[in-house]
Amino acid sequence: MDAMSFVSLKQLLKETDGNIGAHLRKLENAGYIRVSKRFENRMPISWYRLTAKGKKALRTHLGALETVIRNAKL
Repeated sequence: MDAMSFVSLKQLLKETDGNIGAHLRKLENAGYIRVSKRFENRMPISWYRLTAKGKKALRTHLGALETVIRNAKL
């Protein structure tokens, strides 16, 4: 999937508008995501897409989590 709408993210993560909005703003301010706004059926829809910087940061974060999981004493 290339981009996700605000509504899709909200449903997927089961969070409130305010909570999702605050996190998305921080990710956008950090340069990890890009937002584009369009109208569909006269309704404004916000679409979010990872930037190259965001993809790199996500890969690094996932790698660190994998290391923690591999080394966890379960």
